[in-house]
Amino acid sequence: MLAAIWAQDEQGTIGKENRLPWHLPNDLKFFKQMTENNTIVMGRKTFEGMGSRPLPNRQTIVLTTDKEYHADGVLVYHTVSDVLDYAKTFSGITFIAGGSAVYENFLPHCDVLYRTVIHHSFEGDTKFPPVNWNDWTLINLSEGVQDEENSYAHQFETYQRKVSVD
Repeated sequence: MLAAIWAQDEQGTIGKENRLPWHLPNDLKFFKQMTENNTIVMGRKTFEGMGSRPLPNRQTIVLTTDKEYHADGVLVYHTVSDVLDYAKTFSGITFIAGGSAVYENFLPHCDVLYRTVIHHSFEGDTKFPPVNWNDWTLINLSEGVQDEENSYAHQFETYQRKVSVD
């Protein structure tokens, strides 16, 4: 199964200089909970923005057009088709985890979307690509806990595609 997972502010901002423009431990915990023991796919800039190291207990795929690119502890793929072929044979969930162009390339193939909406506006240089929400059904919505560590109101949303993708 292929799923996208991301956090965004109210304007759809997802990044600034290849990093998250906010600190929200609840969302990091959610991301870890969802992706552990599965696969995450991200572009090279997103991977390098995370310190060029794979996250524990996950298979990381870095998608790049650079045929010479190498990073320790990750799989490096060069095409969307390569990732789709991997996802077909992987028994768990293959999560698309950024950046914007990677999301845009994989949205037509995703079965499920996991979106965290942060009820705030941040400065950023990267937005989530447009989604045709008519293709999706909201199947779960839960409010995140706002506290001294999580200073922004937020919610976790799960959407399922109305019609299955190939």
